[in-house]
Amino acid sequence: MKIGIEGQRLYRKKKHGMDMVALELIKNLQQIDHKNEYVVFVRPDEDNTCIPPAPNFKIVELTSRFGYPGWEQIALPRAAYKEGCDVLHCTSNTGPLFSKVPLITTLHDIIYLESISLFKREGTWYQKLGNMYRRWSVPSVIKKSKKVITVSNYEKERINTYFGFTDNRLTAIYNGVGAHFQHVTNAEKLRVIKTAYDLPDKFFFFLGNTDPKKNTKGVLAAFGKFIENNEDPYKLVMLDYDEAELQKLLVFIGMPQLRERIHLLGYVPNTELPSIISQCTIFLYPSLRESFGIPILEGMACGVPVITSNTSSMPEVAGNDAALIVDPYEVDQIVAAMQTLVDDDILAKVLAERGILRAKKFSWVAMSQNVLELYQALYKELNGSAH
Repeated sequence: MKIGIEGQRLYRKKKHGMDMVALELIKNLQQIDHKNEYVVFVRPDEDNTCIPPAPNFKIVELTSRFGYPGWEQIALPRAAYKEGCDVLHCTSNTGPLFSKVPLITTLHDIIYLESISLFKREGTWYQKLGNMYRRWSVPSVIKKSKKVITVSNYEKERINTYFGFTDNRLTAIYNGVGAHFQHVTNAEKLRVIKTAYDLPDKFFFFLGNTDPKKNTKGVLAAFGKFIENNEDPYKLVMLDYDEAELQKLLVFIGMPQLRERIHLLGYVPNTELPSIISQCTIFLYPSLRESFGIPILEGMACGVPVITSNTSSMPEVAGNDAALIVDPYEVDQIVAAMQTLVDDDILAKVLAERGILRAKKFSWVAMSQNVLELYQALYKELNGSAH
């Protein structure tokens, strides 16, 4: 069987959630499947060594004068057909409307199809344009897909409610957590990372961005209220967040003075995150809406207590007793959870230990094995014989 995998953004330097999922899928398929042939379709960019070479994997670089839509709607289906692919797996929510090669689509979420007023007017123009493209393309792509993968049972129910599947095309396959996400104890390694990023001695770690669903406003407001009642010099460490956007958000919530307690790191390579997370007091992830929530597992795997939400997929991923669960719309609940973990060393330690065990239940190897079985099942359906 020859399997095409869409990886349009894998060569970009600053990879995000869906990119990392696709990259982990490819790397793990290389380890577990030496029989089938694979063709990975990418757009040329800086990080062109991120996919390791493998005898049964071919990388095809595609360009398009018409941006993302032209690459996906024209260049990708033509190339997949030309390469003789038996199936084409589109990994990041969207895919070509017209493909001669049978489609498998990973639909991570349908947030952009939901009528949630909270998300309608917020976010960057880039995010808004992306959502417009998805709203235009996804319903047709899903109708034409032979198989649809999503990442949690919660999202499976949401998708099923929206599209009304009457067959077995929709499958939930859990994401994993990178093996390099571990509790780092090497003192020299921690010192080097602390120096390189000028990390504070005491800090909470928050993976926020400009996407409204990440609840950055709520987290900032909660942290502001927390430090009003605590003498310890805690800071909030955030990743690749725009300075101007941060200033605007702080003014909006009436806490411009909070800027001096926020430490922006800029972009951090995924491989260095464990050494940062391992040094934080609390890992904050009280998002408003997630289809899965890989960072929950990343925080847990690094052996720190996690605060996350009681909404969407997050309880499903976090489990019953491995994190503090809050209503992300209630700032006071987030504040109370922070205070509890700061005051109760025993609880913080127990949650950290349970989190490590919880994270071990999710692996990219298991995810990739399940996806491979789906490839084989579809090939059997299409051809009437197993390969």
